[in-house]
Amino acid sequence: MRKTMMKLTTALVVASTAASMAQANEVEVLHWWTSGGEASALNVLKQDLESQGIGWQDMPVAGGGGESAMTVLRARVTAGNPPTAVQMLGFDILDWAALDALANLNDLAAQEGWDDVVPEALQQFAKYDGKWVSAPVNVHSTNWVWANKSVLDANGIAAPTNWEEFEAALTKLAAAGVTPIAHGGQAWQDATVFDAVSMSTGGPDFYKAAFIDLDQDTLASDTMVEAFRRMDVIRSHVDDNFSGRDWNLATAMVINGEAGFQMMGDWAKGEFLNAGKVPGEDFLCFRFPGTADQVTFNADQFAMFDPLGDVSGEQSALAKAILSPSFQSAFNVVKGSVPARTDVSDEAFDACGKQGMKDLAAAAASGNLYGSMAHGHAAPAAVKNAIYDVVTAHFNGEYDAETAAQELADAVSIAQ
Repeated sequence: MRKTMMKLTTALVVASTAASMAQANEVEVLHWWTSGGEASALNVLKQDLESQGIGWQDMPVAGGGGESAMTVLRARVTAGNPPTAVQMLGFDILDWAALDALANLNDLAAQEGWDDVVPEALQQFAKYDGKWVSAPVNVHSTNWVWANKSVLDANGIAAPTNWEEFEAALTKLAAAGVTPIAHGGQAWQDATVFDAVSMSTGGPDFYKAAFIDLDQDTLASDTMVEAFRRMDVIRSHVDDNFSGRDWNLATAMVINGEAGFQMMGDWAKGEFLNAGKVPGEDFLCFRFPGTADQVTFNADQFAMFDPLGDVSGEQSALAKAILSPSFQSAFNVVKGSVPARTDVSDEAFDACGKQGMKDLAAAAASGNLYGSMAHGHAAPAAVKNAIYDVVTAHFNGEYDAETAAQELADAVSIAQ
């Protein structure tokens, strides 16, 4: 490990020196925000920096969960050519910080008072060894359901509040010839649904024991078997062409009335807004049935690469812009997420945004705010990926529910 860190540091030092000479007044940003709604939101940040005379070199890598972007990042770092800033999630941030690859943002954080306005749950991933190493852009909650209001109204369906009502709604839509659930068969999307199903099935104590504490008995329990059985129900209500579909194309199915529901994080709202749809009129947003009082979250953050800990003027400007109250409001209104600062007004937000901010505050106050397993905020990447493998194998019919629960426990044990 020591040799790996030395090689990494040497490569980054060379790259940092070259970058500072060749790309002054410019930031190169690696991210995976490539859908229409995401691109619109990111443009808010680009324009903010451009107004300060800082250029933006875009490096988008498609793939909603960020796995492809992290693969590209590792290749860039190995080649000694890291980007200026990188979009990251959860434990990925801490892993890079442990390699001394990230700049120290403490001076800027102190000047801007980040400790006072960024929730502790986010600081757990934005700080490493007492140092701020990333700037949180937002808070996404992942246990949302999105629904086409016209489709539900035409079939006499109200927003379900528990699993039994949800299953009945799926059956009714299928009988009417409507695809009940829009889904994309990618590992992170399967896991996003499993996140919500698990929380709904077992409640917050079960969720914490399984995905944060990684308790073997919980992972192999009858409750976990039931969670997989509910995943069987969901699998039976997706269309035949789901495999490999990008999440935003699944969202488009709901927008266009081809499907009734989608289980997806609140970034999906950006797609509805980008299509000119209005919450409460064209689409509904509500917590996955059975999780009304809980919030599972992830938080997009931008980490600045520099092993010497030095922050360039451009990096400092980017981080400062990201956490400014005006940007936090403008960006998250478009993105569908809620601000990473607790002192931002909800005045500019639509009904779903206001509900999201209210839910987040309530969950944080009651202790029901949990990092999302599917999005790298519950357990390290090795464990997350092991869970992905089992969940996707089950969703694709390789395991029955009982076998899947045991395989899950075994996979987590091996990954630790």
